[in-house]
Amino acid sequence: MAGQTLDFPNVETLRRLALSESGFIFDPVTGNSFTVNHTGQAVLQLIQQTLDVEEIIQKLQAVFEIDALVAERDVIEFAGQLRGCFQ
Repeated sequence: MAGQTLDFPNVETLRRLALSESGFIFDPVTGNSFTVNHTGQAVLQLIQQTLDVEEIIQKLQAVFEIDALVAERDVIEFAGQLRGCFQ
């Protein structure tokens, strides 16, 4: 993904989300809620820490003991799901 950027929703929008340990996500502004799996929860937490995509992929690799391509695919798929939630 060197040099590639992902189109996540606005980081300020994502930073306002409340995340529970069970994967329940709540947007206090809109009242919308949804759930994510452990990977989605980890990605969202890393986005909220304002890490860039490469850092997120590296963290996922370390935490879930997966290779870079799997981590990259997971991040790309989750970015698409987030865009669908915040259009």
